Amino acid sequence: MRIAIIADTFPPLRTSGAVQLRDLSREFVRQGHVVSVLLPETNQRESWREEEIDGLQIMRLKAPKSKDVGYFRRTLAELLMPFFMLTNIRKSTLALERWDGVVWYSPSIFHGPFVSSLKKSSRCKSYLIIRDIFPEWAVDMGLMGRGLPYQFFSAIARYQYAVADTIGIQTPGNSVYFRLWSKHPKRKLEVLQNWLDRPAKVPCSLKVEDTILVGRKIFVYAGNMGVAQGLDIFIDLATKLKSRQDVGFLFVGRGSELPRLKTKTQVLQLDNLVFFDEIDPDEIPELYAQCKAGIVALDPRHKSHNIPGKFLTYMQNGLPVLANVNSGNDLCLMIREEQVGYVCETNRVEELQDSIEKLLLQIETDSRISNRCKNLFEREFAVETKVKQIVKALLEQE
Repeated sequence: MRIAIIADTFPPLRTSGAVQLRDLSREFVRQGHVVSVLLPETNQRESWREEEIDGLQIMRLKAPKSKDVGYFRRTLAELLMPFFMLTNIRKSTLALERWDGVVWYSPSIFHGPFVSSLKKSSRCKSYLIIRDIFPEWAVDMGLMGRGLPYQFFSAIARYQYAVADTIGIQTPGNSVYFRLWSKHPKRKLEVLQNWLDRPAKVPCSLKVEDTILVGRKIFVYAGNMGVAQGLDIFIDLATKLKSRQDVGFLFVGRGSELPRLKTKTQVLQLDNLVFFDEIDPDEIPELYAQCKAGIVALDPRHKSHNIPGKFLTYMQNGLPVLANVNSGNDLCLMIREEQVGYVCETNRVEELQDSIEKLLLQIETDSRISNRCKNLFEREFAVETKVKQIVKALLEQE
């Protein structure tokens, strides 16, 4: 099939979404499909720029800047983005291209008009991969009320859903948000688990032995450090364990909360927690080889279900997890049933401390825990099965 993949994140960005889209695109090519990845690009003068990487056709289409700007300017830029992309693709070498299917990734919620136009011109079906139930999660977090801004974003999201023939959600629990949408006879809602390809193993620039954590059992957090993660409880946990010389915490990544978390750590004079900037995703295996367990964090105010990309990287590399997530999250059942770590749903540091003690004991006494993690990854999160699932949905909709 000729597949168009639309997203607003892709390498060289290092976000989990960018890595996911790269891995998915590569797998489409490996399975014999022809792929065009269509992306908004703010840092170029020309209307379009074409690249070929790993057998992928990458088309970067000039669009307004939407990152690292104020909320109003970001919203306006994202609202205009699909129309800029549509105008500029018509100037490119893909102006007359026709696809057999359009696949797009949310966030962002603003791709609807662009997808709709490509669908109509190609007379093909579409598949929406939704990883972010926005604006619902922003309301849950108290970042937004249900006033006019919510109504605006909700209308944008509903339009994007209306454009989709199939929607792939992360977990069964998120189906509640699509009850009305899925009643339409020609629409299909299904669970599309997150995925990850095998990274190229390259030397890691970060060496634990060169830090104050040398000799400790390391609990690593690798990923975004934003409002949605709720990482403060792990700072509190590090404070509780300050007197222990055998346990250390390593936070690797970037995010809006990073400066504040660093300051809090300094004020508390913690010598068992170290921060590092994000590293190349291909360095992750060697980083995790230096660690005993991975940290999963989601703000307890979330009501939607989420299986973060970092959880997949931990499982892929055989690291059990210590998790603090919103109560009832489908991830809790998975961790417990698969016996790949401990999870706290109360957001109480005392329970999290009890969990880390149990996990440390399990790591020392259960020689099969690493294999269970790897087996779970291969069974549920391998990228090969996700491509086959998407292709099947597009073909069934014809």
